[in-house]
Amino acid sequence: MMKQKKNGTWVSWNENLKYNYKTKYAIATEEELQEVIANNEKIRFFGSKQSSADIAAGTDILIDMTSYNKVVSYDYNRKTITVQSGLILSELLESIESVGWCIPCLPDINTITIGGALATGTHGTSGKLLSEYMTECNLVLADGSVKTTTKDDELIDAVRVSLGMLGVMSTITFQCEPSYTLHIKEGPESDNEWLPKIKSRLKKHDFLRILWLPHTDKGYVITGDKIDPNTEVIENLGPSYLKHRRTASKILYKYSHIFPWITAIANKLLYRGFFSSRKEHKGTLYQATVTKSRGSTLELAEWTIGLDKFPQVFAELKAEINKWSNKSFIHIPMDVRFVSQDKSWLSYAYGQDTVTMGCVSRNAATADTYEAFKSIETIFLKYGGRPHWGKRFAAKDAELSKVYPKWEDFKALRSELDPSNKFLNPYLTKLIDAKTLINETA
Repeated sequence: MMKQKKNGTWVSWNENLKYNYKTKYAIATEEELQEVIANNEKIRFFGSKQSSADIAAGTDILIDMTSYNKVVSYDYNRKTITVQSGLILSELLESIESVGWCIPCLPDINTITIGGALATGTHGTSGKLLSEYMTECNLVLADGSVKTTTKDDELIDAVRVSLGMLGVMSTITFQCEPSYTLHIKEGPESDNEWLPKIKSRLKKHDFLRILWLPHTDKGYVITGDKIDPNTEVIENLGPSYLKHRRTASKILYKYSHIFPWITAIANKLLYRGFFSSRKEHKGTLYQATVTKSRGSTLELAEWTIGLDKFPQVFAELKAEINKWSNKSFIHIPMDVRFVSQDKSWLSYAYGQDTVTMGCVSRNAATADTYEAFKSIETIFLKYGGRPHWGKRFAAKDAELSKVYPKWEDFKALRSELDPSNKFLNPYLTKLIDAKTLINETA
């Protein structure tokens, strides 16, 4: 039986977003999802609430998807798995690992729901967006009907990344591949060493990720190469104190919102303590590259740019944040990852191989005054960069229409599928410059 909760407050994972609601439904079946959507005028839906963007609440009616969390079926011949969209990513990945499969490109955390990950364009590195491995999806539309979209339908390029504005993802089928083992090597390099090697390393290695350390002139390079699982690797996980990096960061950055210049000193100390040693190990893609936990003291922004433009953007960003006259001192690390081009309309990699660059504030409560978010957005937008949908950014329709070639096509499709704007909250309404309905202002 569907559970309901009346008159409560929805709070995001780091407590930066709070909204009162009239009714929250916890659904466990597709039929319940259809019923709630069909019988209510304004709806948003949420999973693990880890988005920094204001997309998951803000309406009187909310749907909690986290009880809609089952593995539906496996197709062992096609190597596909079908799951409900409220399933946590870790449970999906553990389920496919248990049968010897993998999804070839994984995000760096595993605590998000499948539906939320797909809707916001979650990605890993050295491969495609997670949504590109979706081969079929049941989408519950604004009238409560179910539309099944497959990889052969033109509509799937719009559905793959849609911020939940076209409908609510119900069941999702993923194409998997045989599992493989990676030999991971990690270590620091100066900026003038790792930056020119990006393209050659992308060709050479199966996995590449760079943690850039602002104000230190250093990057921490992580490479992975496929090996026979029986290959011996002498494991070196570095000094035992490395596990205390989050605690050390919290202490060193505690007053950086008051005295931003402290960040430059803190970063140098953190580099010496936590990013100066070399590491080596092996494991499956999931075992070796996915963080199994994340603190809730973060606030995140992430921007993407075409691979060919990245060196120029990086040089300008580095010069800007190293000016002592500017307050954009950036906490470490800035996560640099690589996504192969695709055809999904609102994908960061639409039509181009892409570099993504994350920006983190370790003090979530003071993120509104974190100047780095503004600086990175200004520079990336200047060069045609695109924001990560699930993270912080200020750009709206006017800017986004210039960097997403299919932006207007997406808006037209959204209006067709949801003519009453049922799936728009105030944030999304402004994001796409949707026309306000007469009955909403009455």
